[in-house]
Amino acid sequence: MTTIDPKADLRRYLQDARETVLWKLDGLTERDVRRPLTPTGTNLLGLVKHLAGVELLYLGWVFDRHYAEPVPWFRPDLGPAGLAPNTDQWATAEESRQYIVDTYRKAWQHADATIEALPLDAVGHVPWWPAQTGAASLHRVLVNVIAETERHTGHADIVRELIDGAVGYRRGTERLPAADEQWWAAYRDRVAAVAEQS
Repeated sequence: MTTIDPKADLRRYLQDARETVLWKLDGLTERDVRRPLTPTGTNLLGLVKHLAGVELLYLGWVFDRHYAEPVPWFRPDLGPAGLAPNTDQWATAEESRQYIVDTYRKAWQHADATIEALPLDAVGHVPWWPAQTGAASLHRVLVNVIAETERHTGHADIVRELIDGAVGYRRGTERLPAADEQWWAAYRDRVAAVAEQS
């Protein structure tokens, strides 16, 4: 009989998403990891920076487990009006790729310590959620962080494809049809033709 460990399952899904986001940076230049590729400025290193803050906030601060090191873009005490909009969505010239990635990995460690220390029914307080849902269990908050991370993994997929055409879910696991460039070009043309006919 297999023992079901919901906390271990949730941690595995979160770790898979974390590693996928970082994998999307592999092999790219400094310019490419920072380059905004959507009208709203979405960029790969900004996604990593944002997710570091998400983990420190939801799997630290919400449960009164504060991160000891200063992180310039992580200031929950200031509230939304305390920082310039989107401060956590891009890396400044002074913030190296290594610094952002290291901060994200340290945020994982801090978050994992929270997950390990608390039961899934432990209650934290999320003041920016509606009052009726602001008191949230670790289980609920962990699911929220997984959803947020996976959402940004999807953004990273698209941004990386726009940079150099690299695609895939994880290294060695593309989850796409095995096809050459000709097949993909014909497929895209077929999809575009139907869109134009609509």
